[in-house]
Amino acid sequence: MLIDPFSKRLLNSGKNNKPIALMYHSIFNKNSQLKSPWSISLQQFIQHLDLLQDYGWTTVCSSQLSDPIDQLPKKTVVITFDDGYQNNLINAAPILKKYNFSATCYLVSQRIGTSNTWDLDKGITQRPLMTQSEIQEWLNLGLDIGAHTQTHPLLEELSEQQSQEEIFNCKADLEQMFKVSIKDFCYPFGRFNEPLVNMIKEAGYITATTMSRGRATPQSNKLTLPRMPITHHTLPHLFLAKILTKYEDKR
Repeated sequence: MLIDPFSKRLLNSGKNNKPIALMYHSIFNKNSQLKSPWSISLQQFIQHLDLLQDYGWTTVCSSQLSDPIDQLPKKTVVITFDDGYQNNLINAAPILKKYNFSATCYLVSQRIGTSNTWDLDKGITQRPLMTQSEIQEWLNLGLDIGAHTQTHPLLEELSEQQSQEEIFNCKADLEQMFKVSIKDFCYPFGRFNEPLVNMIKEAGYITATTMSRGRATPQSNKLTLPRMPITHHTLPHLFLAKILTKYEDKR
């Protein structure tokens, strides 16, 4: 994808090569209706991957952020998908494989094969989530999965026992269904507190991602990692600002 020379100079003037994690949700095709800021078009997604490739970024799975940050390649990016939408497999996965990029999809273990019911009160379109067999297809493509609780609640509003069940049992559910080790967690709605972080550690996760904005640094807590939100407003120039400059560090 071509970016004009002036924009290249501007963006490269403030470049920032620390590891980043990108937060995607739903990837719709041109025939779908956009009714959520968290949905982006397939065309946008392809533009983003073009730019990552053009600017020399290396993709890794979420679990690799557990490694010492200063030992990762300078331009390391984790592509994440929250919730496990069916269109992640149909629309995003073929493009990821075309670019030979990895990605991690965070799954809601007791909502597999249903829809994003936690968004009903927000007026967000209900979209199908991947079934168990579709998630297996995702894994067979060499893509990764992580835990996003059993039912996608706001964990801060639950009792300690309820939170433990959501966190521990999601890991157990996914490991039983797919016979893989689940090492990575994503907080629903990005919300967390110290007791929840301690539960994540006790459950055996080695990374956990939030909706806090910014980049991972050597000082980052691996169980409260920041991510960069990707919405339908993330057009190419804004995407470049996110990945190359300190734009997200100031949000």
